[in-house]
Amino acid sequence: MSDTFNRLAPFIQEYIYHHNWTELRPAQIAACQVIFDTNAHLLVAAATAAGKTEAAFLPVVTQLHENPSATIGALYIGPIKALINDQFERLNGLLKTADIPVWHWHGDVSQSHKNKLLKNPKGILQITPESLESLLVNKHNDLIRLFGDLRFVVIDEIHAFMGSERGCQIICQLQRLANLTQTQPRRIGLSATLGDYSMAEEWLRSGTEKSVITPQIEAGKRQIKLAVEHFYLNDEVDELEVTVYDRYLFNLSNSRKCLIFANNRTQTESVIASLRRIASEQALPDIYHVHHGSISASLRQVAENAMRELNNPAVTAATLTLELGIDIGHLERVIQLESPLSVASFLQRLGRTGRRGEAADMRFVCAETQPSPEASLPEQIPWQLLQCIAIIQLYLEQRWIEPIKPVKYPLSLLYHQTMSILAATGELSPAALAKQVLNLPPFAAISPEDFKLLLRYLIDIDHIQQTETGKLIIGLTGERIVRKFQFYAVFADSQEYVVKQGTTEIGSILMPPAVGNQFALAGRTWEVAEIDFKKRVISVKPVEGKATIYWRGGGGIIHTKVLQRMRQVLQEDLEYSYLQTNALQCLRTVRQLVRDAGLDKQNILQLGKGKCCIFPWIGTLAYRTLERWLNSCCRESLEIKSMGGINPYYLTLKLGNDKFKYLNQEISALTEERITSEYLVSESEAPELQKYDEFIPYPLLRKAFISDYLDIEELKQQVAQW
Repeated sequence: MSDTFNRLAPFIQEYIYHHNWTELRPAQIAACQVIFDTNAHLLVAAATAAGKTEAAFLPVVTQLHENPSATIGALYIGPIKALINDQFERLNGLLKTADIPVWHWHGDVSQSHKNKLLKNPKGILQITPESLESLLVNKHNDLIRLFGDLRFVVIDEIHAFMGSERGCQIICQLQRLANLTQTQPRRIGLSATLGDYSMAEEWLRSGTEKSVITPQIEAGKRQIKLAVEHFYLNDEVDELEVTVYDRYLFNLSNSRKCLIFANNRTQTESVIASLRRIASEQALPDIYHVHHGSISASLRQVAENAMRELNNPAVTAATLTLELGIDIGHLERVIQLESPLSVASFLQRLGRTGRRGEAADMRFVCAETQPSPEASLPEQIPWQLLQCIAIIQLYLEQRWIEPIKPVKYPLSLLYHQTMSILAATGELSPAALAKQVLNLPPFAAISPEDFKLLLRYLIDIDHIQQTETGKLIIGLTGERIVRKFQFYAVFADSQEYVVKQGTTEIGSILMPPAVGNQFALAGRTWEVAEIDFKKRVISVKPVEGKATIYWRGGGGIIHTKVLQRMRQVLQEDLEYSYLQTNALQCLRTVRQLVRDAGLDKQNILQLGKGKCCIFPWIGTLAYRTLERWLNSCCRESLEIKSMGGINPYYLTLKLGNDKFKYLNQEISALTEERITSEYLVSESEAPELQKYDEFIPYPLLRKAFISDYLDIEELKQQVAQW
């Protein structure tokens, strides 16, 4: 500790004394040793609140102090604006007395602030991938002046980037900068939720020759308070009625500093509206906030400030916008509505509480629709409860976290980077463009023939034009896409309507209700006063009562191991100590139900009236493959009349008379067949799933879908164990 402390810059030592730190944390000591004593990249994989940000910046800032950079010296890339704002404040405090400026740069930062950096590029730049893309396109001629002496790149929350096109975008951006500046800065990746360090190391070092060092950081003993409760809700309950479920949530969060995580925006709005109504009935203060991507920046800031305020209770319902490492101070409790999609998400959310030596306190509250008496077996199983238990047990028993599968064919990003490079450079020959694009690490699987096919297609649809000299430039149709600010993001953007009360922006919604109708946003109810369709603005006034608003939401990917643990939950007799009264009773009931039906011994059950149900206990990709395989290979032989179910929990089939007895036999034969995923996708089928897929030729889209969205090998492996 003392050796490391003595190597830090004098102003950092003063900062540590002034803030009464009694010691450097293990992650900080380990990171300093790697940065000071080696030339390798660094991966800091340590629990939430282990001091990862300081682990990266204490040695980085020390090195920039001892050997000042002639340009921006360190680049910090964060997944969301709120995290960048938070880290900006923290670094500003650390560097108050140093001659190392800190800049933050994203859509909410003023142009005057950005201009100061452009005029005198020094210190540390904190930025989102989208704003970095904008710099690469619009400041192409200034990039060497800005980044020519870049020494470090810190990528925060790398698990939020890996396995996605956005993560691939970052690797492309860093490679493009390196190609221009002829420098290869050291990379530092930070994460609290990594299952497979080798995959993270591979991602972090992409396109470089340096190795990655991941110090083994011993996690301190941590106390965790967990509780899981379950409620059945009646589908026909009046929206204005306060349910037992609502009151339970109110009591869990009452007079506390509490964060409520929901899996979609609709849930966050609904729960806060209910809690606010109960508080109003009891003449208690309004301490309730909503935090998600469709809430205005100013209201999100109000929520964050309320959560940081010492000794004042505040309750905020959020989606993943507060899952990442924003410091929201002393948090007493986290409540999770339904099950998170993954063990990684559970750990991120658990890590928001229990800082500064206190026990982490997380409560799961699962609400599912009450099944009718005549409901079939799969409809009677409390899937959310099972998934909660499985996710908790996987972590408690094995410390297992989902591995992140890399994207093999990021075609939407291939279009994006092709257009971005052309927009930045003005014009390039086809060979020069191909060289620049195909040398970017995420496109290793893209062949020159594939890229030629894409370029020809883009010329055909006028996104690219070929000049008389044979050079390629952006076409007129392509200009309309590249010149919009939405172009810089590789994730799909929905053109939402801005909601305003007078001049105050509340947030945004996808579809405007009719004038006079009511909807919920930011945990309050609004009435539509006027709609400006041209400007996409909805003017509203506040009203009493409760209303709802719905956003489209993606389902996400659930891993096979989670489903297999769910099956084990049904089969074992263990009564987990964290289950509350309703949840325990619900689990006992469903275990008996499953035994009575014989589901503990087989995967396929008859439901009557020619219907049957497959319980595959496999993850999202393998389930999707099974569905297609049944449709492609068994529709005729089994006379499949209809297919239904919920991915990845169960699949229902309506078969021809007397065909059920052949179903098991057909599925068992799958393991013997030399069938590939390609066989399951028709020649004309090319699902458009990513932002720019509509501009990709069909043969390439089909290849990507086969590779990245299906998994025949996983399916065969699992079926063999039935």
